[in-house]
Amino acid sequence: MSPELSRLAELLPRPAAVGHAPNWDAAEAELHTALPADYRELIAAYGGGFIDNYLLLLEPGCPNAVYDLIKISAEREEANESLWEFEDKPAEMEPEGNRLVCWATTDNGEYLYWLVQPSDDPDSRPILINSESGEDWERYDMTVTRFLTAVLGGDVRSEILWDRFPLPTHEFRPARDM
Repeated sequence: MSPELSRLAELLPRPAAVGHAPNWDAAEAELHTALPADYRELIAAYGGGFIDNYLLLLEPGCPNAVYDLIKISAEREEANESLWEFEDKPAEMEPEGNRLVCWATTDNGEYLYWLVQPSDDPDSRPILINSESGEDWERYDMTVTRFLTAVLGGDVRSEILWDRFPLPTHEFRPARDM
């Protein structure tokens, strides 16, 4: 277990057992990109699920479609293309070939993405968070595991995410249990 995942596990209790293992090759083929190593390790340890009754951590091929990274990413890509016909897209999306892959969403309608750029390193992709209105964006230059550790530990405070997140006592509910 990486040091970052160990720190996260100190804050967020891991489930007793994780369901199925994603087919990473199929997921990456469907997404047309490699997925970050820390995210793969996170999903191996937790699986998809609900963090602090707010954040939905997505998993490729999750049996609960609400938590399926492939399905949600495709829906968001289509929705963003439609929105950006009428609204400004984030500056990070201006360069040709840049795209977003959604790795989490919230009960309030916010979306958390990796910024995927041509020939990038999957392990150093920035995170972009989009508000439920679609107008506001935040950028975090850190991995998913580091971001979750920082948010749950109180070291990072998003202006977009719900002000009641995170909870004082953290909880993870696996998607397979919902």
